[in-house]
Parts: sequence; C-alpha cells; structure tokens
Amino acid sequence: MRFDVDSFREIADSLVRNKSRSLLTGFGVFWGIFMLLFLMGGGQGLKQLIFSNFEGFATNTGILISSQTTLPYKGFKEGRYWRLNYMDVERLKQMMPELETVTPVINTGGREAIFGTNTSSVSVRGIYADYDRIEEPRIKYGRYINETDILQERKVCVIGKRIYNELFPDGGDPCGEFIQVGPVFYQIVGVDFSSGNISIGGRADQTVFVPLPLAQKIYNRGANVDLICTAAKSGIRMSEQEPRMREILSRQHLFDPKDKQALVIINTEQMFALVDNLFRGVNFLIWLVGLGTILAGVIGVSNIMMVTVKERTTEIGIRRAIGATPRDILSQIILESIALTLVAGSFGIVFSVQLLRLLETIVKMNPDNPAASFQIGFWTAIIAALLLTALGVVAGLAPASRAMSIKPVDAMRDE
Repeated sequence: MRFDVDSFREIADSLVRNKSRSLLTGFGVFWGIFMLLFLMGGGQGLKQLIFSNFEGFATNTGILISSQTTLPYKGFKEGRYWRLNYMDVERLKQMMPELETVTPVINTGGREAIFGTNTSSVSVRGIYADYDRIEEPRIKYGRYINETDILQERKVCVIGKRIYNELFPDGGDPCGEFIQVGPVFYQIVGVDFSSGNISIGGRADQTVFVPLPLAQKIYNRGANVDLICTAAKSGIRMSEQEPRMREILSRQHLFDPKDKQALVIINTEQMFALVDNLFRGVNFLIWLVGLGTILAGVIGVSNIMMVTVKERTTEIGIRRAIGATPRDILSQIILESIALTLVAGSFGIVFSVQLLRLLETIVKMNPDNPAASFQIGFWTAIIAALLLTALGVVAGLAPASRAMSIKPVDAMRDE
C-alpha cells in the first residue's frame, strides 16, 4: 500500500464528503468497542470486589457446624439436636491426616465493647493460635493471639478494624490499653485490619478475638464448641474429605452420615469455584456481545464503502485511465476503511476508559468498599486497536475488489 501525504489527503476528503454516512457507520464500531472494553473492565472490577469478600480465607477450608437432624437413625427420630465438642477436634486430627489444621471456635454475639466514653457493638470469638491458618489476619498494630496466651489463659484480645475506629477515633497504637466487654476487661495486644465479609459468627472487623480456654470459662461453654474449622493439606481437595468427616462424626453422635442438614460443612473451595465459574460465563458473554456488536459495525462499514465505491465509479475510472494501478485503488479503499474503523474505535476506547475511571471513583467514595481496579490494561487497549485495524482491512476487501474491477471505458459510459 502507498502511504504518502496525497493518500491521506484523499482519505480525509472522502470521509468529509460522506461525513453523515461516516458518522452513522462509525457509531456502530464505536459502540461495539465501547461495549466490549467497558464490560471487560467492569467485569474485572466486580470480580475483585466479590473475591475481596474471601480475603484472608484459605481456598481449601471446611467449616463444620452442627445442626438439627432431618433423618431418623438407629431408633432416634429426626429433629434431634446435637453439639460439636473438643473430642471431635481430636478425632478429626487423629483419624484424618489429610487435614493440616483442625481448630475449634466459640462465638458469642450481642456484646458491647467500652473504652472511656466510646462504645462499639461487637462479637467475641474464642480461638486457638492456629486459627490464623484458617482466616489470615492483617495485623496493623501489635500481634495475634499466640500459644502463651492460650496456655496461661491471658485476658488479652485482638480487635477488628471497625471496633478500633469506633473506640479509638483519634487513631494511634491501642496495644496495652484495656477495653471492657461485658463484665470482663481485656488488654489489647493487636488490631486486625482484615476486610473480608465472610461471617463466622460475625465479621472480622466487628469481632474481639480472645484465647479460647478463657472464653470457654467466662461464657460457661463447657466442652461444647460452636464450630470446627479445618484446612486440607496442599494438593488435597476439601470436597473429597467431606464424606469421611461426616462418617467420623456421625458414628460418635449417632446421626445418619447421609443427613447433610445434621452436619453443615461450608466449603470455601466450592465457593471459590462457583464464583470463578460464574465469571468465566460472564466473560464469555462479554466477548460474545462485544465482538457481535463490533462485527455488526464492521459490516456497516463495508456496506457504506460499497455505496461509496459505486458513487465514485467515474472518479475511479478516470484515475485508472490516467495511470492509477489496481494496487493504488486497493490501498485507497482499504485505507479509508481502516481510517473509519480506527477513528471510531479510538473514540470508543477513550470513552470506555473515562467511564470506567468514573465508576472506579464512585466505588472508592465508600470507605467500606475494598480496593478494586475497573481499568483495562494498556496492552488490552493496544490489542483492541490492532483488532480494529484488522477488521478495517476485512471490511475494505469487498469494496476494494469491486473498485478494482471497474474499467475506465465502463466508467466513462456511466458518466
């Protein structure tokens, strides 16, 4: 193709002469590339927002919760309640070497934390030191609950982000200060800034974490626990361990191992897979809609170029008569097609980027929202531009072929 000043001047003159058609056809390409990139950026940001709810949680975690039986078993009627206990923790540890972590949890909600004149509604969660393998903390100040706290049953606690903001509005390191939760005073040893929204007896940012043996005595929980949290070893799927866990616990507590309501197991592996599969489908739909819209716009470009070639039959014939080669005619038509698609597509890229930036700013205005990027990558924009160029060439092939078939004599006769 011949790229010189005259070529680009001719392209510009052609687009200006047919500006109404160019605008109408270019809008199809503009809308197509805008839809594709905006949906891609929006889908990426939405995925980050959803996955932020799982922040800190291991992807192979199983949370065991005892509930009411729904099937009769060995003379027991349905509707019977049972409770998990510390012996169940030991059984799972000894009988299931596939599990890397097995740790009990005690929860109690509806409490109020007090520091000076400031108050905050909280939940209290009794944990062991290995609970950080289930829900990884993001310690801002101080440290997490450790083994010494457990063994000595220290009255210490780690508080969540929202509690810290409400009790200490002026900021600063609160470690060493005492807060009152009910009748008990706890010394703060750490502040957890985790922002995940998975609730295990309460959100992490509204929870006071204390040593489990201490919570067991203060809240008179005996040998019962509310939850048993487990994490499988690397390479082992938690979903494959569920039947074995049901079998072990059902044999001890006398419920049907097929009764999934009697023992509820929240499997984060399945939750991650569900969200991941959901967004695979969303991405496929985005590409289907975006590319379909772009192709519709490109077909419009090809049709308009066909009309333009027909109207310029005489002009093309004269150019052929004075020495223009078929290659010159081919380059002229294809360059016009590329220019039309590339200019319209570039406006679509810029508009989608600006709208995504606005959407990201709106999301960040809420301080409770986690950080998420709605922007498309630089190379994504470059690939989009290259795609538009290629489609412009494709759109110009049929009109260019028609233009090259015009004979000077036929063109003069039409005139």
